[in-house]
Amino acid sequence: MSKIIAVDLGGTNLRVALLEGNKILKYIKKNTPKEKEALIAEMEDSISQLITKDVKGIGVGSPGPLKNGVIQNPPNLPLKNYNLKKELETKFKKRVVVENDAKCVALSEAKFGCKKKNFIILTLGTGIGGGVIMNHELYRGMGNGGELGHMVLDDGKWFEDLWKESKEMMKKSFGKEIFIKDLTKMNSPESNEILDHIVKYLSQGIASLMNIFDPEIIILMGGAREAGEPFLNIVRKDVKKYKIIPRDIPIKWSKQEHPGIMGAGLLVR
Repeated sequence: MSKIIAVDLGGTNLRVALLEGNKILKYIKKNTPKEKEALIAEMEDSISQLITKDVKGIGVGSPGPLKNGVIQNPPNLPLKNYNLKKELETKFKKRVVVENDAKCVALSEAKFGCKKKNFIILTLGTGIGGGVIMNHELYRGMGNGGELGHMVLDDGKWFEDLWKESKEMMKKSFGKEIFIKDLTKMNSPESNEILDHIVKYLSQGIASLMNIFDPEIIILMGGAREAGEPFLNIVRKDVKKYKIIPRDIPIKWSKQEHPGIMGAGLLVR
């Protein structure tokens, strides 16, 4: 089986792995540098530590928007109109494929996770990303489709903006970001207000996707997964206020440990 370098480039963490088949042979995780030059250097150093002569190619999952290997203007990375594909191909002389990170998660979920024919994945991390699988294939539209975090939900605000607003509310009330799992246990006026804000807009976003796509299932991924079933039960109940499709559409946390890495690896197979 061919070996592949997989890169999961996130706004918070940079993960690089050497894959063989469906196995992670070696794995490096670091904080994502906030400066462009430092970020590229860190990524290339991690790849250099893991790459071998028999590596077939490099798959990279990155926040969007991006097209043809060019990272255009992501809100969570210091890269603007940067041709990452060209940079890595020049450096390592290997085939490189760059794709939206949430779409990589969707590919991994389709291959190794829920394995459904039609489903939607939402990644709840530094921002909100998404991927749509239709008839077992990743939906891209004319190239940039699937930017689910940029649905307009309220007064011109994006789904992702409303998610970030909750983090600002946490900092204002508690002086720092609070894990959602802790919010569900605090039961104070401040924590309940923030929790209501998160649940309202997450439920509206999920219900909107249900109404548009009628998927088999909605899979949620990201740091919010630590909140577990208690939080998800609140969301499931609230979604019913906004969806018009009569059947119950399951909403579940992903069970995968490294979906971003595994999905990036699928790009070059």
